[in-house]
Amino acid sequence: MARPPARRRTTVLCATAALVAGLGIMPAAAQAGPDTAQGAGRGPAKTPLAVGRGGAVASVDADASAAGIEVLKGGGNAVDAAVATAAALGVTEPYSGGIGGGGYFVYYDAKARKVFTIDGRERAPLSADKNLFVEKGHAIPFEEAVTSGRSVGVPGAPATWEAALRSWGSRSLGQVLKPAERLARKGFTVDETFRQQTADNERRFRDFPATARLFLPGGKLPAVGSTLRNPDLARTYELVGKRGIGAMYGGEVGRDVVRTVRKPPVASGAHRVVRAGDLTQRDLRAYTVKRPGPTHTTYRGLDVYGMGPSASGGIAVAEALNVLEKSDLRKLDDKTYLHRYLEASRIAFADRNRWIGDPAQEKVPTAALTSKRFAASRACLIKDSRALTSPLAPGDPRHPKPCATTGRSAPTPYEGQQTTHMTVADKWGNVVSYTFTIEQTGGSGITVPGRGFLLNNELTDFSFTPVSPGVHDPNLPGPGKRPRSSISPTIVLDHGKLKFALGSPGGATIITTVLQTLLNHVDRGMPLVDAIAAPRASQRNGATTDAEQALWNSSVRRQLEAKGHVFKLNPSFIGAATGVERLPDGRWLAAAEKVRRGGGSAMVVRPGR
Repeated sequence: MARPPARRRTTVLCATAALVAGLGIMPAAAQAGPDTAQGAGRGPAKTPLAVGRGGAVASVDADASAAGIEVLKGGGNAVDAAVATAAALGVTEPYSGGIGGGGYFVYYDAKARKVFTIDGRERAPLSADKNLFVEKGHAIPFEEAVTSGRSVGVPGAPATWEAALRSWGSRSLGQVLKPAERLARKGFTVDETFRQQTADNERRFRDFPATARLFLPGGKLPAVGSTLRNPDLARTYELVGKRGIGAMYGGEVGRDVVRTVRKPPVASGAHRVVRAGDLTQRDLRAYTVKRPGPTHTTYRGLDVYGMGPSASGGIAVAEALNVLEKSDLRKLDDKTYLHRYLEASRIAFADRNRWIGDPAQEKVPTAALTSKRFAASRACLIKDSRALTSPLAPGDPRHPKPCATTGRSAPTPYEGQQTTHMTVADKWGNVVSYTFTIEQTGGSGITVPGRGFLLNNELTDFSFTPVSPGVHDPNLPGPGKRPRSSISPTIVLDHGKLKFALGSPGGATIITTVLQTLLNHVDRGMPLVDAIAAPRASQRNGATTDAEQALWNSSVRRQLEAKGHVFKLNPSFIGAATGVERLPDGRWLAAAEKVRRGGGSAMVVRPGR
């Protein structure tokens, strides 16, 4: 089903002339200054780059990064700090992630030199079938599905946090939730981005009394510089910290979630169509995280690990890297470099859309999709003289044939943009790359009364009906099924040792953001913070390629158009990446966005040498 874009507007435009014209050119070295929206003495300032020892945290928010640093300074490890950072982001970035959502957790164990993953994706109710979003033979309107109980999947975040801590952490869930609990109680300073996100959601927030009370204090948009407190969430964190995740998966918090989904609390007089969901206590009790093996490929002598299905990011990034590996991207001019990057992305998305779904209910040929043999059969489609035409038909990874496509193409459906990501490292060399989400900005728009968190609308990541009629769609809803995700937390090793890690929010653009950032850093030689800041383009097997302002205004765009590429201006930004890197002298480098999404926050335990 074609879905209309629902991107957040923001007053901060990310790709200006300050980042130079070409996407493959290193951007200006100017660093973002302190976040002026913080107010004097009201919370830590943002900086996109930090170097030092003892561990590092990079996220979109300074308060959240500070929560992770607090845990590291107290002797906690990367897993402890990642959970603390995630919980704090649930306070300060409640429209992007939180305890009512889910995500994917990738962990590098420095002692074992191994990468492990947790799939904490939300699940559909056990009663769901392929017609979850179909009424009278037709898909229901996307905007109505988004703001409904029907869109809410079983939250996976609490189970992810508990599973990670039990496997690799050194602190209890109650201990690492304390910084976020304190932050929720004392409040955080509203900045321009938060206010704009609230404004973009104001009409639907007003239709839910609990949401309006929390995010529209006094019935008005929160003012920039004001303090927003969330005592209900503080109490929820305190309860979960004391009683464990059973409070969600069978206890009083879970009962409130089920009640809210099954009978959404809509304001009297609201005219919005808000469908109820069929989530039950049984669905909550039945939820478990999955522990799939990570995806893996090699690239330029490095080992690249990512998240496997139900996420599609690890496979798509690996396939695109394999397609590009025969190209010496270091020596190419910007036009040719970008052309090959966009074509590799187009090919990877063609195959991703056809083959990837929840492996519990779909046969996903992960090993074949990430094989060098399959990539070679697809790479020969790329011609420097002319762009491919989308939607490109997929290849068959089980029986790869040179330059062959098979079956009908499957376009890329819309995915919510406003996920959040953090990257964390500790003094022992352990690293976490964790992306989590409630899907769209503001999720379902429905706050659980008395609990202080928004419910996700992740089930709208399913295809409502088959994307291509007559072609098997692996991403249709099903009982207890996880919707496909583009989330792509990535860890890169050099002979078993951590080289760098990164990830990003951004819906389907996550894959292209991670891929382009990795190429910028490895092939184009950009420092990690500049590889993140560089202007972006995103080709997802569509008729047009999204382009940030700097590319849109450049001569490179016109050169690519001469090859047949068609661009569409992204008026705000693509992705909002963070990363950490282990420097040769053992120090940590943390990197975040300089401008996008109001700039990110990079911190280390002990700055300097």
